[in-house]
Amino acid sequence: MVIKLSLLLVFFAVMVAIGLYCRKNASDVNGFVLGGRSVGPWLTAFAYGTSYFSAVVFVGYAGQFGWKYGIAATWAGIGNALLGSLLAWVVLGRRTRIMTQHLDSATMPEFFGKRFDSKSLKIAASVIIFIFLIPYTASLYNGLSRLFGMAFNIDYSVCVVVMAVLTGVYVIAGGYMATAINDFIQGIIMLVGIVAVIAAVLNSQGGFMAALDGLAQVSDPAVSSTPGVFASFFGPDPLNLLGVVLLTSLGTWGLPQMVQKFYAIRSEKAIDTGTIISTLFALVVAGGCYFLGGFGRLFSDQIDVAANGYDSIIPTMLSGLPDLLMAVVVILVLSASMSTLSSLVLTSSSTLTLDLLKDHVVKNMSEKRQVLVMRCLIVVFIAISVVLAIIQYRSNVTFIAQLMGISWGALAGAFLAPFLYGLYWKKATRAACWASFLFSTVVMLANIAVPSLFPAVLRSSINAGAFCMVAGLVIVPVVSLFTRKPDEKLVEETFSCYHHKVLVDQSQALGEEQP
Repeated sequence: MVIKLSLLLVFFAVMVAIGLYCRKNASDVNGFVLGGRSVGPWLTAFAYGTSYFSAVVFVGYAGQFGWKYGIAATWAGIGNALLGSLLAWVVLGRRTRIMTQHLDSATMPEFFGKRFDSKSLKIAASVIIFIFLIPYTASLYNGLSRLFGMAFNIDYSVCVVVMAVLTGVYVIAGGYMATAINDFIQGIIMLVGIVAVIAAVLNSQGGFMAALDGLAQVSDPAVSSTPGVFASFFGPDPLNLLGVVLLTSLGTWGLPQMVQKFYAIRSEKAIDTGTIISTLFALVVAGGCYFLGGFGRLFSDQIDVAANGYDSIIPTMLSGLPDLLMAVVVILVLSASMSTLSSLVLTSSSTLTLDLLKDHVVKNMSEKRQVLVMRCLIVVFIAISVVLAIIQYRSNVTFIAQLMGISWGALAGAFLAPFLYGLYWKKATRAACWASFLFSTVVMLANIAVPSLFPAVLRSSINAGAFCMVAGLVIVPVVSLFTRKPDEKLVEETFSCYHHKVLVDQSQALGEEQP
C-alpha cells in the first residue's frame, strides 16, 4: 500500500506542477486552446494517442470484446493503429492544419460555421458536442473506479472526485500545453505499463503458447460450436467484430477532441514525424489492450459476467499481480483516463465559449474574459460528469462500452463526413452538413430510447454508431448534389489556402526541369 500511495502522490504532484508551469502559455485563447499552434510532433502524437485510449478501452472494450471474440479482438487494436491513427494523420493532418489556420478556427464547430458560412451550424455542432461528450466522460470514471476499488479499497465516489479535481487543476492552469506535456508523460507510462501487464498475465498462465493453447480449448455453445474459435484468426463473429473495428477506428476522424490535435501542430515535418509516432503508439497500446482482453476466458472460473458485467473481466485478470505491478497498472489506467478527460473538458469548454456564448449570448467578449469563461466551464463540465458518473454507477445503467458507443456514434456520425468533405470537396453544401448532423443524432437517440425499432444487428450502440459514420459518407455527397450550391467566391477563397507556394528542400520535391 505504501508503494501504491507513493507512486500516486508523485504522479499527481508532477501533473499539477506541469499545469502551473504552463500558465504563461495559457493567457490568451490561442494559447489556452491550441498551445499557440506551436506544439511539436512528439507532444502532438502522444496527445492524440492518449486522448484516443483510456480506461474505456483498457477496462471496458478490452474486457468485453476480448470475451466475445477471443484473440481476434486484437484486430480492433490493429484497426485503431492503421485506420484510426496512420490513415487519419495522412488524410486529415495536413489539410486540417492548413485550412483551420486559414479560417482562423480553433474548434470544430467554428470550422463548420466558417467553412459553410452558417452561424446556426456552428451552434448546432457545439450543442451536439456538449451533450454527447458527457456519457463518454462518465465512462472514463467508471473504468477507473473498478481498478482503484480493487487496489485501494476506496469508495467509487472518492475516486471520481479526486481524479476530476486533479485533472481540472492542471487543465485550468495550463490549458492545452499543460495537457499535451502531461499526455506525453502519461503516454510513456501507458507504453511501459501495457507491456509489463501483458507479460505478467501471460506468465501466470504458463507463457504465451500455453495461454493460447488453453484458449483454444475453451468452448461456449451459446457463442459458437466451432472448436478453438476463441483462439482463431477472426473469432466467432467477424461481422460484429468489423463493427467494433469501424467504430473505434474510423470514429476518431470525426471526434472533435481528436481532430483538434491537428489544429495545434507546428509544421510539415512535425506532421510526418507525428504520423509515425502516433501509429506505433496505437499499435502497442490498443493492440496490447485487446490482445490482453482476448485471454479473458482463461479466468472464467473467477469471473461472473452475468452478475458483474464485462467491466469486471480485466480487473479480475489483474487481481493476482504483485503489489508493485498493480501500482503500475493503476497509474497506467489513471494516466489513460486523465489524459482523455483533460482533452474532453478542454474541447467542451472551448466549444461552448467560442461557438455558443461568444457573440451569441455575450457580445464583445474580450480575450481575457473568454479564457476566464472557458476555465469556469471546465469546472462546470467536470462537475456534471462527476454527478452523472456516480448516478450511473449507483443505478448500474449500462456497460462502459455502450456509453462510449453512444458518444462516439453520435459525434463521429454527425461530424466525420461534413468535416472530411469540407476539407477536400468544394461542392459540399450546408444542407448536406445539416442532414449528417440530424441523421446521426436522431439515430443514436432512437437507439437509446427505442432499440426495438432497429434490426437485431443495429440494436447495439456500437454497430449503430459505425452505421451512422458510414451512412454519413453517403448522405453528404448525395444531399449536396440536390441542394443549393455553396457560394463560389466563398469556396474559392477557403480553398485558396492549399495553393500558397512554399519552398522546400529538393530532397523532398523535384524542382522544374532546367533548360
